Amino acid sequence: MRLGVHIMGFDHPDGPGALGPELAAAGAAAEAAGASWLSVMDHYFQMEQLGGPELAMLECYTTLGYLAAHTSTVRLGALVTGVTYRHPGLLAKIVSTLDTLSGGRATLGIGAAWYEREHLGLGVPFPPVAERFERLEETLRVCLRVWDPEDNGPFEGEYYRLAEPRDVPAPLSRPHPEIMIGGSGEKKTLRLVAQYADACNLLTSTPQETAHKLDVLRRHCDDLGRDYDRIRKTVICRGEALGDLDAFGREMADHAGLGIDTVIAATAEPRPARWIEERVAPAVRRLAELG
Repeated sequence: MRLGVHIMGFDHPDGPGALGPELAAAGAAAEAAGASWLSVMDHYFQMEQLGGPELAMLECYTTLGYLAAHTSTVRLGALVTGVTYRHPGLLAKIVSTLDTLSGGRATLGIGAAWYEREHLGLGVPFPPVAERFERLEETLRVCLRVWDPEDNGPFEGEYYRLAEPRDVPAPLSRPHPEIMIGGSGEKKTLRLVAQYADACNLLTSTPQETAHKLDVLRRHCDDLGRDYDRIRKTVICRGEALGDLDAFGREMADHAGLGIDTVIAATAEPRPARWIEERVAPAVRRLAELG
């Protein structure tokens, strides 16, 4: 099992000017620790459970581009992009650019979006949940079309129409950047994982819940004729869990037995580089002991 890092906080005690050096140091620390993944949130406003819009939030893909220039091995992605945030043709181009400039390390992490306040705050349309899931599926189809060098013909969907879906240069990843769908909804989200995704990120609280969600995913794969084993499975955990390495190791051993490839530890620490050095590096070593 591998360990990833997810950065959620951007209020550095030394002010905004310290964010660039801090993120560069976090990228270096993640690679030195042996982390396999580095992600940031994709939001306009900080989430209310972490302090709300009065606190700092950086634009996701600009931040990932910066991290790409300061890393060389970790996989980079958003956890996760809301489907409402960017037109899918533009999103495909953004992720392709990140993939090219990072040497093929980009993942398109995507979900149905949920944070209504930030949409209203910046004037971004926020459709009802059923429509957001319909747009999510159509966005996945658009991205796959844009990344297909053999098909530049028009795309005519219910919500999106592209006259010439073209991406030059093509992303370095083949056949396209990894697609990761975040969420655990059994009827819609996990079906979309089975149909379109290369990876999933499950929001679960116990190994038992994870096992149930994976059973649901397997049934969707069976229904669609998809090879369940070809989907990379990941879970996210609170960074505080790394404080008790014995308990963390026991829980992750259970997850590894279920086929979880990566656990992604989330932190809102104001100095993530130091947190990675102090917490993530020992946790990577503990996971290595699991084999």
